[in-house]
Amino acid sequence: MSFRDSGIYSLLARLGAGLRGTWQAADQVARDKAVNTLEAELEEMETIFAVLVQGAFIGLPAPPAQISLDLLPIMEEDLVLLLDRVDTANEPLSRLFSVFEVS
Repeated sequence: MSFRDSGIYSLLARLGAGLRGTWQAADQVARDKAVNTLEAELEEMETIFAVLVQGAFIGLPAPPAQISLDLLPIMEEDLVLLLDRVDTANEPLSRLFSVFEVS
């Protein structure tokens, strides 16, 4: 009777397959969370960039007007993002809680 023919081999094979499946699932969940966090961080950086460049419209010190006007066609999406942020401007912590799943 060899080791392959015994029930221990099949038990170990099933245990190994189960552990691999669990590890793959945990890895996928971690990757998804990392991607979601990076997307939220990128969106925040784009907002900060838009505020820095177009800050003159809301009363912040800004780069020279010529630079802002030259960047306006390129920053159409950023301006739309800033307008969307007006809705959540009064509750900035709620956005962080939704991104980082704080409970």
